Amino acid sequence: MTPAFDTLLVEVDGRIGRLTLNRPDKLNPLSTHTLRELAEAAHWFDTQRDVRVVVVSGAGRAFSAGADISSFGEDPSNDALSPRDSAETGWLMARAFEQMRAVTIAAIWGPCIGGGVVLAAVCDLRIAATDTYFSIPEVDLGIPLAWGGIPRLVRELGPAITRELVMTCRPFSADEARALGFLNRVVAAESVMAEAGQLAADLAQKSALALYASKTGVNAALEAMAPASAAWSDADSLVAALGDPESRRLGNEYLRRVRKEASGENPSDRHG
Repeated sequence: MTPAFDTLLVEVDGRIGRLTLNRPDKLNPLSTHTLRELAEAAHWFDTQRDVRVVVVSGAGRAFSAGADISSFGEDPSNDALSPRDSAETGWLMARAFEQMRAVTIAAIWGPCIGGGVVLAAVCDLRIAATDTYFSIPEVDLGIPLAWGGIPRLVRELGPAITRELVMTCRPFSADEARALGFLNRVVAAESVMAEAGQLAADLAQKSALALYASKTGVNAALEAMAPASAAWSDADSLVAALGDPESRRLGNEYLRRVRKEASGENPSDRHG
């Protein structure tokens, strides 16, 4: 039976699975609860032995607005998680996705922000719309990029551009992301799901063993280059930043500026 989630939609059609972030009214933010559901969904797909490919996308007009930083820390909605355990949920989600047996394809359109970039990075293949824009605003928010995002971006982009994008927090386009090697394909917005679906269908016809061996071989090589497993301590840095006075002051100033410019959108739901 297909599981029911609060913030996700999960479907299976033969050898192809689909996972959709499903809070379109908030641009699919990654709250602690959503991160835990994503990890659970990844583990569930591993029990579906016929599924060879999973397409990951966001409902509505965005892939994901990134981490909902209001959900971290001591919050009753976190099911009594400690601040450290709450901060670790993103790292656990990323590990669960990276270790899935199925090949994962991120189908991206609209904003892909902060933690949304990390979620895309842990997918095996990435297709984006021409109007997609990426941003990693964590440093402006007064927090480090966590969840193993740094080693994963170093592996995909190289250290110099990772430093620039993470430290400056500047947005970058789908075309730039493709040129940097982060994306496999850039297509018209209306074609993203069709392109991802065709790629999934092509892969689903191949040997499950050969696909899994190829995926794990690439992941092993990447882990040797820049181990994401060592990023377990990211949670400690995130908790420290959430309690650091200067980080909080600068982060709050940034959020106030964004609120002023955002025409009524709530940046605590959009950024991180």
